This record gives sequence, C-alpha cells and structure tokens, in this order.
Amino acid sequence: MKPEELVLPTVAALTPYEPGKPIEELQRELGIGEPVKLASNENPLGPSPRALAAIKAALNDLNRYPDGGSWALRQAVAARHQVAPEQIFMASGSVEVLNLLAFLFVRPGLNTVFSEHGFAIYALATAAAGGEARAVPMRPGYQFDLDRIGDTIDRNTRIIFLDNPNNPTGSIFRRAEWERLLARVPDHVVIVADEAYFEFVRAADYPDSLNYHDGRRLIVTLRTFSKIYGLAGLRVGYAVASGAMVRLLNQVRQPFNVTLPAQIGAIAALDDAEHVRNTLKVNADGMAYLERELTRLGIDYVPSQANFIMADVGDGRAVFDALLRHGVIVRPLGAYALPRHVRISIGLEEENRRLITALEQVMSARAKG
Repeated sequence: MKPEELVLPTVAALTPYEPGKPIEELQRELGIGEPVKLASNENPLGPSPRALAAIKAALNDLNRYPDGGSWALRQAVAARHQVAPEQIFMASGSVEVLNLLAFLFVRPGLNTVFSEHGFAIYALATAAAGGEARAVPMRPGYQFDLDRIGDTIDRNTRIIFLDNPNNPTGSIFRRAEWERLLARVPDHVVIVADEAYFEFVRAADYPDSLNYHDGRRLIVTLRTFSKIYGLAGLRVGYAVASGAMVRLLNQVRQPFNVTLPAQIGAIAALDDAEHVRNTLKVNADGMAYLERELTRLGIDYVPSQANFIMADVGDGRAVFDALLRHGVIVRPLGAYALPRHVRISIGLEEENRRLITALEQVMSARAKG
C-alpha cells in the first residue's frame, strides 16, 4: 500500500508549511550577491549580544545533554512574569506547544476554532490530530471577529487559537471584545493566546492574556524568544498555563526538547533590555517609513501592531517573483488565502529603502504591462 493510504485522510491531504525563502537559495538560483530577506519576521539587528556571549562561553559543554526540564530557564521566565515555575512550559519554539495541544485535546469528531487568515499551523496541527479546523471570517479591514468566533464554538470544540497580533495581517483584537469572548467560552474549551509579537504592540487597550490567568478558564499563553530577542535560529518558546496543563504538556513532549544553547541564550537574552529597546526603535522607525512609502506608491496596507506589514500588491506571487530578481525576499500569502498580498518584515533602514526602490520599479513595470 501507499503510505498515504495508511494515515488519517486529514493528514494525507495536508499541504506542508512553506517557510520563507532562505537567502542562500536565492544566491544559488539567481546569483544575487547581497539579498535582503524581509520574509520571516526576524529581528534585523540580529541576536541579543548577551545571548551570543553566553552561548559562546558554553560551547565546550555541547557534548552534554541539556537540562531536560529547562529548570534555570523556567525559573527566569517565571520570575519575569511573576508566576510559579510550575506554570511555565519550555518548548522548541511555540509551534511545538501548538502541536502538543492539538495532540492532547483534538481527535476525530472534535474541532478547533480560529480566525481566517490566522497562523497556518493552527489548521495543520488540527488536521494532523484528525480534527475539524473552523476558520472564522474576519471583519472588513482584516480585523478579528471575536463575536463570530464565540458563535462558532460548540460542544465539540476543544481549542480556540487566537494570535494577537495576528500573523500575517498584523491586526489585533482589543480588550473589550476579548473580555466579551472570555465570558462566553465554555469550560471544556482551551483558549490559546498566541502572543509571539506582543512586545511590538503599541495599542493601549491591547489585552495581555497573562492578566486573565485566574484559574477559572483554560488559558494557555504562548510567547517566543524568536522575535524581539533575535533567537529564531535557536527555536525556543514557552507557554504560561496552569500547573495541571503544564504537567500534561510535559507528559507528551520529547525529552531534551530545548537545546543547551537555546536555554543558555534565552536566559541571557531576558536581561538584555538595551537590545529590546534598540529593536523596538528600529521597528517603529521602519514601520513609519514603510507606511509613508506604501501610501506614496498607492499600495494599500493593513495597519500593523507587529514587526511586519501586509500589503495589497494585486498579485502577491508575481510581485514576490519580481522582487526576487531585485534581490529582495518578501512573503507571498497565497497559502493564507490572500493571493493579492505580500507580507513584509521590517528591516534595517537600508534594507527598507532597497525594498521600496525595488517595489516601485516592479509596480511601475506591472502597470505598464
């Protein structure tokens, strides 16, 4: 038999997650000397310098397995959030937590609910567990519709996934609608607040989900070291949840899921306030520049609360391909049912200027036919 005939139909039908195009691939394919990668929402300043120093000092210990329970890192994260270490689950990126939650709570006959144009892993993790993925349409302007998400929950719903800010639109939901949804969620539903980009949010009424861990609801807050701390290559994220939820996650995770460099680097990065400040300034300045320039070029975009911006360029795949030939990598969004759009990560000043120069040329050429 074919292997795909031996697995769940939902698994056989999956389309693999497509990561951003790596710089090395563009160099091989097109011979571009110094391409600019603005596709994967990475920190353009690079890793936290404190994390780099700590990792270098620990290189001689790479022959040893890491602490399987990430004890020191859990202590540091718990202290930062003023919760008990037993409420912290360390993971190989927050995506590991998403997959484990689906494994734990979803099976055939059950469903998950999330916003249309939400993070692709929600549907993938649900399908891999044999469940039904229910994507709820957004409101005009690519805004969340939490009231409709509440309407979609039924007795077979086990998880609602809420990424705030949303990837790839950059939009957020606000405190009033979040609290309205919380009042409606039944106690058999796990609420996953995926806050990978929360450090970049500027809105005063952004609802930090950690403030709602009151023991009455099954809330799991996800955070990551990939974005603000610049440690995407280490793959380290975490969940904040009840002690009972953390125990369940630990029962099904792989041993040594967080590497030694990841644990050491993340502990050091937590104290690197200067790197965080610099990152936020670069992001704010870059976002303001791209908003001005996209407006000048007549390109519609969604106001973003993250470290990327989603722009309507008419044909996302065609513009992506054309920008590659200018040495600029962005993210086409056809896989998110947004074929007109690209997602642009905020880069350094020179990288942002190269993008706009290339985009202006590409859009002008397309307008001329």
